Amino acid sequence: METAQNDNTTLRIIPLGGLGEIGLNMALFEYGDDVIIVDCGLMFPEPHMLGIDLVIPDITYLRERADRVRGLFLTHGHEDHIGALPFVLQDLLSPIYGTALTLGFVKEKLKEYKLDGLVELNVVKPRDKVVAGCFEVEFIRVAHSIVDGCGLAIRSPQGVVIHTGDFKLDQTPVDGQLTDLVTLARYGEEGVLALMSDSTNVEREGYTLSEKLVGDAFDEIFPHCPGRIIVAAFSSNIHRVQQVVEAAAKCGRKILLNGRSMLANVQIARELGYLRIPDDLLIDLKELPRLPKEEVCMITTGSQGEPMSALTRIAMDDHKQIKLEKGDTVILSSRFIPGNEKTISDLINHLYRRGAEVFHEKVSEVHVSGHASQEELKLMMNLVRPRFFIPVHGEYRHLVKHAKLAQKVGIPWENCILAVNGDVMAFKGEEGGIIGSVETGRVFVDGKGIGDVGEVVLKDRKHLSEDGMVVVIIGINQGSGEIIYGPDIVSRGFVFEDESQEFLDETKKIVLDTLAAVNTEVMADWSEVKQEVRRILRRFFNKTLERRPVILPLILEM
Repeated sequence: METAQNDNTTLRIIPLGGLGEIGLNMALFEYGDDVIIVDCGLMFPEPHMLGIDLVIPDITYLRERADRVRGLFLTHGHEDHIGALPFVLQDLLSPIYGTALTLGFVKEKLKEYKLDGLVELNVVKPRDKVVAGCFEVEFIRVAHSIVDGCGLAIRSPQGVVIHTGDFKLDQTPVDGQLTDLVTLARYGEEGVLALMSDSTNVEREGYTLSEKLVGDAFDEIFPHCPGRIIVAAFSSNIHRVQQVVEAAAKCGRKILLNGRSMLANVQIARELGYLRIPDDLLIDLKELPRLPKEEVCMITTGSQGEPMSALTRIAMDDHKQIKLEKGDTVILSSRFIPGNEKTISDLINHLYRRGAEVFHEKVSEVHVSGHASQEELKLMMNLVRPRFFIPVHGEYRHLVKHAKLAQKVGIPWENCILAVNGDVMAFKGEEGGIIGSVETGRVFVDGKGIGDVGEVVLKDRKHLSEDGMVVVIIGINQGSGEIIYGPDIVSRGFVFEDESQEFLDETKKIVLDTLAAVNTEVMADWSEVKQEVRRILRRFFNKTLERRPVILPLILEM
């Protein structure tokens, strides 16, 4: 395959995100002059990404081939599959294809960023086929934790690639829409070049529980709640919202929707017919005080303990209209996202302090996963029977374990391709494998800035967060080099100035003594003065306090 890199008859698959990490899902398929993209997701910042709002894929490779992109295909409407669209569409003005709810969410997102009307949005249904250059893409219904999820069958001149998207094999889905095993088996009979399969839950044995069980848990919990019920869930989980509504209605409770994304997504799902809520069942916030507590059920965002969410403000007794009381029940109907455990634990403690009873996935079946476990993953492989297997959507250990699982169903290890972001996988004839790599990575979104914060800035932020900052202000006569003002020492996050005056006075003396010993030529070169101040203070702070603050000398021309 060494010569395949520049061969126009080779199918190339290049993941730009989602391999070796959870989130950021994006992959491109390239054949000759035709390129198609599958998904365009973001990830939320990791703990070390101080001040970062969102993380999106680096599309440098795609940007250079923007005129070749024939279409962008979305598997479903979760943020880790559509969230980066507002940030990359200005560079990739290609048609977008997705199911009705997926594009409903996309349209709302583009409107939020004032980008509506920028690109062509094409609604498709499961089993619809779209021709994009030399590719033909068929959408295949899959069950997931969001309505309208699909896998993709991507037909190229070198063969068919099945991309599962996020899926599970739920035999009793809330909306009755089963994963389309018939179509998957049909492609398996025809012959599949490669299977790209969701690895998220590969460490879980057996089968993933059905979404119906969550509804059963609600039916069991709701009748025994004496006060108000507050259910926190992801706003995109329309099935979950539907089951909360139905359980509340059985108990004679009205529904209060809370959270901007919850209100927007519920409205979109109702308009498209995916969510059934009678108008007379809905109330708004101003009606809340007039209703008995046992007649209220609130559905809100904030299940991850986000600092500014309504649920966190309620838990902290900081919400103007909603006050928790003894007898109220809070249900956290979502998984604990890795990295959020401590935040969610703190949220639960605060809820209990308010007198509420709390149910969550650790103590009750109020949440089930939307991803396939081991036995479902095996069944997917046995149905599709691919020549090559490519685990996707997971951290590196998930990819390795998924490849080992593939061996158990008869896929040879040499036909399992363990790729990471940027790897170029090439397929031609009977051969396939990794032939190289392209530039890829993560782009940080901080406020309105996109990509202007890099690893160096994050390192500085970490440094500041750990050791603080010291600003040294010195006024120097430009002609004589004489110090005529200062040095003034201002610190933030280093020492408490009111209680450390003696230490700061010693710091000033060291600066003065150091500068008194340098010659006039050095004093005339302000960059040299700054360097000398940094050097001596770095040594002094490390020796006396074993701290390494950021030191910023500021020279005033006088």
